[in-house]
Amino acid sequence: MAPRANWKGFLRLSLVTCPVALYPATSDTEKVSFNQINRKTGHRIKYAKVDAETGEEVGSDDIMKGYKVDTDTYIEVTKEELDDIALESTRTIEIDEFVPRSEIDSRYLIRPYYLIPDGKVGHDAFAVIRETIRSLGKVAIGRVVLTNREHIIALEPLDNGLMGTLLRYPYEVRSEKEYFDDIQDVKITKDMLDLAKHIVEQKSADFDPEEFEDRYEQALIDLINQKRNGIKIAKPAPKSDGNVINLMDALKKSLANEKAAPAARGETKAKGKKPKKRAEGQREMLLPISGSGKREPKEVAKPEPKKAEKPVRAQGSARAKKAS
Repeated sequence: MAPRANWKGFLRLSLVTCPVALYPATSDTEKVSFNQINRKTGHRIKYAKVDAETGEEVGSDDIMKGYKVDTDTYIEVTKEELDDIALESTRTIEIDEFVPRSEIDSRYLIRPYYLIPDGKVGHDAFAVIRETIRSLGKVAIGRVVLTNREHIIALEPLDNGLMGTLLRYPYEVRSEKEYFDDIQDVKITKDMLDLAKHIVEQKSADFDPEEFEDRYEQALIDLINQKRNGIKIAKPAPKSDGNVINLMDALKKSLANEKAAPAARGETKAKGKKPKKRAEGQREMLLPISGSGKREPKEVAKPEPKKAEKPVRAQGSARAKKAS
């Protein structure tokens, strides 16, 4: 099922306007998530909104917003009062200016969205705005209201649509000076720098997100599969402290390891091979509990009893069951 739009309204460049919808470009729903449970009963923990003084539970209709000005003093603000100060960007993304993409500091980037025409009308106007931005080679800057807050949004063409990236305001970005001022100004010898450059050359590659695996996510899946199927959890080997005694020796050893690494792992890049990509939405599934009586997901391969150290996982397009 396609995600719901986070926002619907209009995109406007001067007198050119079209209806648009804003969708999240990223998702965390595929990640393993946990619930909090009572250690004694195994029951899930639920939270109730209670009055801090009386301890009584408060219904949603009796809850309003308050700005704290003192220990026990709050300025109450109603929903109607917030609606009265709503800005035009609540319903319209007005393009204010065009700026070079390179001038946007990466610290100001928050999260990406996809912007598309909403409905069957307005595709012509949307295409005009999109291609105008593309022809300029710049990024369009506008404003949009999400969750009652106005955000700066940077718009740039992406295939047939637009990608909008929310930007932080200057007051939300901390200055680097308060962190960097105490860094010592050390002198690096040319030999050390040359060795470090050789290491970088050995590690240089084109960026391909398909090559990266979420190792912690995979470790979580392995842990849950082993626990569900009664497999004893092996203790991990102790990690070395990684202390560096001599920087030059460490650089030389690192370079030697990097030169030997391609052969050790059977490097395939030189042959033009790429790692196998996952199908859209595909992930390794959590195995069902043996004898649980629950309906098993389709295409899940049952593990062979008392064999492999790692449980067998099935490949499929279904999402992994969440541990509860």
